Amino acid sequence: MTTTGRSAAPGGPAGRVRVLVWHRAPADGIAPVLAAYRSISRDLADTPGLLGNELLRAPGDPGSVVVASEWSSLDAFLAWERSAGHRTTTAPLRPFRDSDREPPYEVLEVLTGY
Repeated sequence: MTTTGRSAAPGGPAGRVRVLVWHRAPADGIAPVLAAYRSISRDLADTPGLLGNELLRAPGDPGSVVVASEWSSLDAFLAWERSAGHRTTTAPLRPFRDSDREPPYEVLEVLTGY
């Protein structure tokens, strides 16, 4: 480990970024959220810097779902976020954004990992 607290191992998680975006499933079920998530994930498959993503659900609140994506760096995420295709590509999930959360997303930088 370096003096900054970051992992010194090549390929370690330090410097990676996790992005969480909260959504609410409609009252009639999670199927439309799953369909939108799968469509977006296929479209993002070759996005530079995107290491992967998952759709997570809270066991105590099955209507609350989170898209968690992992990026190689903050610069990679910001480059994609600023790109022309960002808003178009993610549009299918936008109607499900959790409007009770402000903001409905969180960007977290990985400091170290084990």
